[in-house]
Amino acid sequence: MLDNLRILDSIFAALGIYLISAILWSKHCPANGSLPPGPKRLPLIGNVLDMPTSKEWLTFEQWGKQWGGVVSVVLMGQPLVILNSAKAAIDLLEKRSAIYSDRPTVVMGGEIVGWNRTLVLTRYGDRFREFRRYMFRLMGGNAQVKDHHHLIHVETHRFLQRLLHTPEAVAAHIRKTAGSIILMMSHGYTVQEEEDPIVNLVDVATEQFSEATRPGAFLVDVLPVLRYVPSWFPGAGFQKIAVSWSKTANDMADIPHDFVKQQMRMGTDISNYTSRLLDTDKLTSDKEFNIKWSAASLYAGGADTTVSAIYSFFLAMTLYPEVQRKAQEEIDIVVGNDRLPTFEDRGNLPYVEALVKEVFRFKPVAPLGVPHRLMQDDEYDGYYLPKGTLLIANIWRMLKDPEVYKNPFDFDPTRFIASENKPSECDPRDICFGFGRRVCPGLSLANASVYLSCVMTLAVYNVTKCVEDGKIIEPVDESTDGTISHPKPFKCSIVPRSSKAEALIRSISGPDRT
Repeated sequence: MLDNLRILDSIFAALGIYLISAILWSKHCPANGSLPPGPKRLPLIGNVLDMPTSKEWLTFEQWGKQWGGVVSVVLMGQPLVILNSAKAAIDLLEKRSAIYSDRPTVVMGGEIVGWNRTLVLTRYGDRFREFRRYMFRLMGGNAQVKDHHHLIHVETHRFLQRLLHTPEAVAAHIRKTAGSIILMMSHGYTVQEEEDPIVNLVDVATEQFSEATRPGAFLVDVLPVLRYVPSWFPGAGFQKIAVSWSKTANDMADIPHDFVKQQMRMGTDISNYTSRLLDTDKLTSDKEFNIKWSAASLYAGGADTTVSAIYSFFLAMTLYPEVQRKAQEEIDIVVGNDRLPTFEDRGNLPYVEALVKEVFRFKPVAPLGVPHRLMQDDEYDGYYLPKGTLLIANIWRMLKDPEVYKNPFDFDPTRFIASENKPSECDPRDICFGFGRRVCPGLSLANASVYLSCVMTLAVYNVTKCVEDGKIIEPVDESTDGTISHPKPFKCSIVPRSSKAEALIRSISGPDRT
């Protein structure tokens, strides 16, 4: 009983300090009008009750229509700025990246579950810079990714074969292909053809990350003091969830890392990102920690986002058959039907290239990105932004902005093909991969992987709506919540375009992955 009273005393004392901090912030900060406009705030709690719990980007978009491209709310004394405008995001997160590249303390997903050890939530500093240096050597630009073109080719070939046998499992095949590519690069690990334990583990981990870091998903992110509430306390069910999710995150990093070390001891390792970094004369515990968690960041950050984009491609082809036909016509003229397209064909396929851009714009993989944290007081467009302000870029809104993209809810690759009377619309890849020093380090790899999956699939398959009992099944056109958003499961028909196309798929021998 005495222990319980002490726990309650600690909680209420901490809560009191938190509320006092909120009051002091309100008094210290200039008048509310000095912050960007936004919903009216209540005393102490600010806009806590205004925060959406699902499809946050839609609520933020509505706020933008009412208050402009830069909107602010205050949550228990914590200022939060939503950037609905690409110009504002570039002005702040890109052009002033020296002071806008920190990450906030994400209590549930970062501090408690442990995702703050990965690149995405690592605070701006020496560890962040070391992670980025390591990753740049592997896939920092097109030149580095070109070294892995053969691997991407091989695994995409295998993807086509899997589709031939079980087209209804397209989502699972996309995951296996993405996992095969990144795990070979990061850990020299060959994914099992049937159920693979590491692919399954990381899939679960990334789903948990997406939920654990979603704005508004857990009250402890608004009231950090709640992290000290014991799991048996009413309303503290998140504690039990955190224990389970923390184990998943640790396993995601430890299991493939231990696999590499075992292969190195046996002399059977395939050269990879982890083994090359471990093979050094000055391997300290801190350096091994950074190697392990940067490698985990590669898969967790790269595989899930690529999966979402390629799944969006299949949805778009199901919904927009005329786009598919036009892309196939271009491939037939340029490549023919005696071989599969390659990376070397990319420059000669302008419509397919535009289609890939539209895939990235159509269903933004990370609709709100990950929040940035301002490292010193700043001013923008006449508004005051205090040190510690969190900033969320509403990427979904930016890629659906009707002033930038004509008919933004249509899937139309021609928007990216300039003509005499019409310039090309803005490349979504300048937005969807993030901003400034926090831009996704795997953008070149994602761009290559998504391109090859799209062009090879178009070359040999027709993707159409399902017909069951004589009725056309309209696919579900909705997206999931979470930091990483996916199209919700939908039905489609995937069949070879011809007997020649089927023979071409079957003729793939599956060369070595290295």
